[in-house]
Amino acid sequence: MMQGKTLFIFSLVVFSLFCSCEDSQFLFEKSKLDDIINKYAQNNSHPFIHVRFENKMGQVIYEHNSINRSFLPEEKIDGQSLMRIWSMSKIVTISLFMDLVEDRIVSLDESVDKYIPEFSNLHFATDSEGVPLTLIDSMKNMCPYELRLNKTQMTVRHLINHEAGFYYATTQNKCINEEMAKVNLPKAVNSDDLIDRFSKLPLIQKPGDSHFYGTNTTILGLVAERATGKTLNELIQTRMTTPLKINGLQYNLESDESLLPRFSGRDDSLRFANDGDFDIFGPDFPSNSLDNKIFLGGEGMIASADGYCDFLRMLMNYGELDYIQFLNPETVEEITSPQTQLNNDWGYNGYNLWVTSDTLRKLGVGDSGLWQGGGYEGTEFWIDSKRGFVGVKMSQLHPIPKNGHEFYNEFRGEVYRQIFAFEEKYGETVQF
Repeated sequence: MMQGKTLFIFSLVVFSLFCSCEDSQFLFEKSKLDDIINKYAQNNSHPFIHVRFENKMGQVIYEHNSINRSFLPEEKIDGQSLMRIWSMSKIVTISLFMDLVEDRIVSLDESVDKYIPEFSNLHFATDSEGVPLTLIDSMKNMCPYELRLNKTQMTVRHLINHEAGFYYATTQNKCINEEMAKVNLPKAVNSDDLIDRFSKLPLIQKPGDSHFYGTNTTILGLVAERATGKTLNELIQTRMTTPLKINGLQYNLESDESLLPRFSGRDDSLRFANDGDFDIFGPDFPSNSLDNKIFLGGEGMIASADGYCDFLRMLMNYGELDYIQFLNPETVEEITSPQTQLNNDWGYNGYNLWVTSDTLRKLGVGDSGLWQGGGYEGTEFWIDSKRGFVGVKMSQLHPIPKNGHEFYNEFRGEVYRQIFAFEEKYGETVQF
């Protein structure tokens, strides 16, 4: 079986991959996918778009890059270019944590304050009658809010499922957002300082009340640090990226590495980002400098398309990457099993991994059973475990201007339109 990354040589119009059908060949119309990428990179909705697909063996089965030279006149961008991936860090941290669970170092139903006693006296924000903000229809009107001592046990599982009560500075509540901005989490000098800053913030609900997306996975990473005595960066390197030989999935930049500038479409016009455009924590954002000492498990990683595809292949192969077993298959099944948002027409949430319903296929923008996620600066991924390939879309901007909103659906829709047409013709599921 072929190892490593081998870029296939395709014709100008199509590339081909064999499926199990006798005397049949899957023909992917590459030019149509390229045209969609080019359209959205050149209509001033994106500074660039880089898309990469890999199969189970790590072979690059599709890759295309389009750069808006009005903004990046000389920049080289390819599968090794490092990008800020923000929330695409979450599933990496969760996978690392599940490795610790398998080794019985931690447990999902343990109390968080076992490892972080600084959280034993947290308060949660309420209205005047003591109702937590997430249970109120119009949270934005609850300003100022009241505080109540939290007496509900917060478990590790609450963190994984975004039920613990941590949040970003993007809630509907102005007062909550201001409090987070005030503690300025990204400016913490080390993990203990970060924990101290978190401890000064109210929870937005009692643990277990509901699913509320936020910094919960960063707290999960801090639990991993306290449980092992190692930094999250060390854990990722020693337990995951080094043994699995994943290059391009990391926290800090080496001296010869750099990141692309930040872009914004906040005023619905693509431009270089200004101070304050990235308000997820308030005034500042995570550092990836070589001397950085805080490692935000939910938001802080950088990755290349190549490196992140390797990580995705590990998940798709149920914990195995290039014959090295990282997670047990049962653990990956647990990660992708229904956990929260179970009544959503679009699918359900596993351990911070969205699994799509048949709605995508009905709307012509994908398929059911895809494992997918994304990041704050326009990165996206999906895993098609049924057909055996992974895909990433890399860019660097937030928010995306309106004229770029449909890129992901249009592109993924075209991918599956072509796949479905072949499968319907031959009565076989394409295998990459």
